[in-house]
Amino acid sequence: MRRSRSGLIMRRAVIAPPRGLPEPMVCVGCGATYSHRRWTRKAEVKRDDYEPKQTAQGTLCLACKQACDGVPGGFVYLSGEFLGNHHDEIERPLRKEAERNAQDNPLARIMGWEDTDNQLIVKTTTEHLAQRLGHALEKAFDGDVRYDFSHENKFARVYWERGV
Repeated sequence: MRRSRSGLIMRRAVIAPPRGLPEPMVCVGCGATYSHRRWTRKAEVKRDDYEPKQTAQGTLCLACKQACDGVPGGFVYLSGEFLGNHHDEIERPLRKEAERNAQDNPLARIMGWEDTDNQLIVKTTTEHLAQRLGHALEKAFDGDVRYDFSHENKFARVYWERGV
């Protein structure tokens, strides 16, 4: 952590991988594989990539570490009367968008859902996924969307609201 010009404490992006990880690595939490300096989904790894003598070491990927530490990279706040009446309809496109995003970046995931009486809060591992979820909500259900970014901390808050 370091301090900004305004004196606020900033945290570094958790997603940035440390240099020099031995290859291949397999996440024991989600099954993602680190090879050729990149985390990929377990289905994308080809067996011919490495010699048979090389065995993958077990570790936690950066997204699993982030989820264990409880440090989200973004929040999506959903509210309004429309949410109460169409909760399941709203949740499905969010899950689909997260799956689509995971094809490009397996470290971008939904960390959790907090459902209160009049608000749904979605925690994400990256600020980019929070932004994509906001765009998906706006495209599918209209409503008012507001994006708040903290560029120094690589953090995003997305607010979506729709009346009736």
